[in-house]
Amino acid sequence: MAETNRILPEHIGIIMDGNGRWAKKRGLPRMAGHRAGANNFRTITRYCNKIGIKYLTVYAFSTENWSRPKEEVDALMRLLYDYLQEALRDFREENIRTRFIGDVTALQPVLQQLIAETEELSADRTGLTLNIAMNYGGRAEMVRAAQMLARRVQQGQLAPEDIDEAMLSASMYTAGQSDPDLIIRPSGEYRTSNFMLWQSAYSEYVFMDDILWPDFTEEDLERAIDIFNSRSRRFGGTVAK
Repeated sequence: MAETNRILPEHIGIIMDGNGRWAKKRGLPRMAGHRAGANNFRTITRYCNKIGIKYLTVYAFSTENWSRPKEEVDALMRLLYDYLQEALRDFREENIRTRFIGDVTALQPVLQQLIAETEELSADRTGLTLNIAMNYGGRAEMVRAAQMLARRVQQGQLAPEDIDEAMLSASMYTAGQSDPDLIIRPSGEYRTSNFMLWQSAYSEYVFMDDILWPDFTEEDLERAIDIFNSRSRRFGGTVAK
């Protein structure tokens, strides 16, 4: 069990990596790994809500993932469809607010409609806010924010010198949320992969090379939180916070 005097991260980001390798190790098709990863996503999301995490952002599908084989992309979209149907049918009693970050206009209309319904259904919930990063890229997010502010300048609503960090933060998909305190990446990869580039300036990263995402457990999450608690967070200063 976790210690009661630990600091609980307010916002956790997870790069859900290793589904394909998990399947390959077992002689299974890649889609079997994605299904296992999707099931584990549900488990970890519920656990985060249970222990009191305020925000959870999961990297589900990046802007670069469209380059994967068409059959794999189609299968991932079917998984998203199944998840949304389940969320509308079975998650009515879950105190979890679901939001999607990224350019969902690139998805099929039926998925866009289900996304809108899911967000509307959960909008008033007061527990965990779950951000699902779908067709998301950190660079694309910053370009979008710059374009939004440029339009305001063009319309005479804003002067260029008025633009500051707070204004840029308010133009990100996660506006109004705290930046992630902790970002976890299982699978042994040591890179950010274009995930929350603006928001993660002072995030603590925990890279776990002994586990693939489908095998990531509640105990592994607690282990990452313990590592987070062992860090000295100075945010560019000299005094730990």
